[in-house]
Amino acid sequence: MKTLSPLEIGLIVGAVVVLISAGLFAYLKLLRKKDPAEIERLRRSWLGRTGRIVAGEITGLIEPEGENTALLLVYRYDIAGVTYEVTQDVSTLPAVASQAPHLVGKGISVKYDMKHPSNSIAICEDWSGIRGLSAGESEGQGAPANSTRATEKA
Repeated sequence: MKTLSPLEIGLIVGAVVVLISAGLFAYLKLLRKKDPAEIERLRRSWLGRTGRIVAGEITGLIEPEGENTALLLVYRYDIAGVTYEVTQDVSTLPAVASQAPHLVGKGISVKYDMKHPSNSIAICEDWSGIRGLSAGESEGQGAPANSTRATEKA
């Protein structure tokens, strides 16, 4: 039986340490769960970069009541004969939250996911579809509050 030299032993130990470290890093990375606010921020950011633009209109505002602290902007847009009515939580986007009562009835640009048209935004940290409000003015994390109701046009 051949004995291993100190160099060979060092290489084997080093390789084992690297493999264990890589496995531990991958395991911890998979276990780390993002909080809902971070997931929503990432969704808005992705749509802000990749979404297709369509015209829409702000149709209402749902103000916070009781324990619900979300300020929901209600907007509508049409794609391929389907009308989507969506809400977006804008309570953590200060520029929009302060102007929200004055936005009802105004035309906007909406960015939506072409594969899932109900997935949309009217504003995010990097882009604004609301005329007169720059995206740079709106900061915050946001909570997941984008809900949709689609109706077929007659």
